[in-house]
Amino acid sequence: MPFGCLALRDGRMYDSISDVTDKYEFGQVLRAKEFCELCLAKDRQRDKLFFCKKFLKKDGRKVRKAAKNEIMILKLLNHPNILQLIDTFETRKEYFIFQDLATGGDVFDWILDQGNYTERDASNVIRQVLEAVAYLHSLNIVHRNLKLENLMYYTENNHNKVVLRDFYLSTFENGPITEPCGTPEYLAGNPPFYDETEEENTDLHNRIIFCRIVAGDFEFDSPYWDDISPAAKELVCRLMEVDQMLRITAQDALWHEWIAGNGASEKNLKDGVCAQFEKNFAKAKWR
Repeated sequence: MPFGCLALRDGRMYDSISDVTDKYEFGQVLRAKEFCELCLAKDRQRDKLFFCKKFLKKDGRKVRKAAKNEIMILKLLNHPNILQLIDTFETRKEYFIFQDLATGGDVFDWILDQGNYTERDASNVIRQVLEAVAYLHSLNIVHRNLKLENLMYYTENNHNKVVLRDFYLSTFENGPITEPCGTPEYLAGNPPFYDETEEENTDLHNRIIFCRIVAGDFEFDSPYWDDISPAAKELVCRLMEVDQMLRITAQDALWHEWIAGNGASEKNLKDGVCAQFEKNFAKAKWR
């Protein structure tokens, strides 16, 4: 039996908690999420900080499934715009996932902190997201929870490189995917299809808006889209094409004028579109 491992009745081999603590010193807890706890961990030998997720098995089947799924997916991935897997452990009570540490904060917070934000800034972020997504799709992997909170700037002093994280909802595309998942607040009723519907009518209105989007019956309402370039609107339309045979792929979108050309506007959108962005997505994030 390998040193430090435990054998249980089911015949599986588990790491002991000392295997984890001998290699890593746990530091500051960053926050607790729905499925796991996030903290910093220092590799004792290399004296280097990493990002750690800890899943508790006692929290239920969904948590155990999420942990095993993320570990399985991350072990297959190696891309500059995906947060790199460093190490994994499974003890009798926990799953541990250690990843490279991105120190630049999430894209959501960075945008809200800026005094100036343009389509060109957004285009740079989306280009990197598309590169990561195109790579995932080449492996028949679907992320299923793309949102600003899952995009991190890699370094604090250089907000150029963006990395994608959180793969516990990811899956392989082996056929039709019918299981609903993701972040409900990012569905219809929020930007880009924003509406001033009163709070008590929001659920009904969201269902109506969602049905319209699924049917391809949406509009770029004024004033929220007035300052957005034609190239950006055209790309949104092509990405939301109902017919999957006509819908632009992530790989092809990288060659779109708004990404690879000069279609992205340099106009500051912070006081217009980003004000609505803050009003709605901030509510989704902190709810």
